[in-house]
Amino acid sequence: VILMVLVDYVGGIASVPGWLKHAPDIGLTVADLVAPAFIFAMGLTYGMSFGRRAAREGLGKTYYHFIARFLAIAGIGAIFTAGAALVAPGEARGAWSVLQAIGVAGLITLALIRTGTLARLLGGLALLVAYQLVLDRFWLSQVLSSSHGGLQASLGWGAMLLISTVLADLFHRAQRGRFVYVAASAALLAMGVLASLVVPLSKNRVSLSYVLISVAISALVFLAFDVFSRRFSLRLPLLRWWGRNPLLLYVIHILLLVAQLLPGSQRWYAGAPLWSAFAQFAAEFAVMSLIAWRLDRAGAHVKL
Repeated sequence: VILMVLVDYVGGIASVPGWLKHAPDIGLTVADLVAPAFIFAMGLTYGMSFGRRAAREGLGKTYYHFIARFLAIAGIGAIFTAGAALVAPGEARGAWSVLQAIGVAGLITLALIRTGTLARLLGGLALLVAYQLVLDRFWLSQVLSSSHGGLQASLGWGAMLLISTVLADLFHRAQRGRFVYVAASAALLAMGVLASLVVPLSKNRVSLSYVLISVAISALVFLAFDVFSRRFSLRLPLLRWWGRNPLLLYVIHILLLVAQLLPGSQRWYAGAPLWSAFAQFAAEFAVMSLIAWRLDRAGAHVKL
């Protein structure tokens, strides 16, 4: 979520180098890996969260809860998208947001979450291939004209989340070592690299090669962080504060971002020099971290 806030902020600043922003279409930048990292993090706990709630409340109530949760996330995204279109029509490209993409991806994954690991892997890959075929033949112009690919590209995000739950199964089942997890991640990365020779690597299209490469990188980076943090007993309270209320903090960030779309912001935001942009983001990050700390200290955790 912290990286999503950073990427959203620097995206509209002209002085920020391109490798810190999303690629305009074909290509891969550091910023293009942030949303997949968030999707992967969702996948790490999706199955366990569903299983615990089902054991406690039964399948019917659990399905209702998850459906309501993801519809609410998509609804919040729709509200902010509509608000951005009203505040700055020229800046709102496509009536779709990352929260809407996450909401639909969560609903797609819900349909297969009770199936086995292999079934989810095959389902995710089949969905991804089918989406790529339809994208190439019918949907390309609509997907490219929408932020985060629009409703159609939610199939790609859904496939990414399904594959993430598969890697999560492998990670949580491994008692000694992570060989199977690493091998599966490496295999997905190799498949993605090979696919990029035929299918353009593009976050804007949520292409097959992008999904495979980005989810594999997310998995390997997460493993490296997990090993490092365990090896050195790393404690990062800042991440805990943010992790307790990620959706609320992201919503607060969107509200703060609205000011950067208002008329007259060109001079102090989009046209800001690097030092000014850094200072503005540092101030926003400090305020949000203070809010996160206060909420955590008060035991206030906002959940859907």
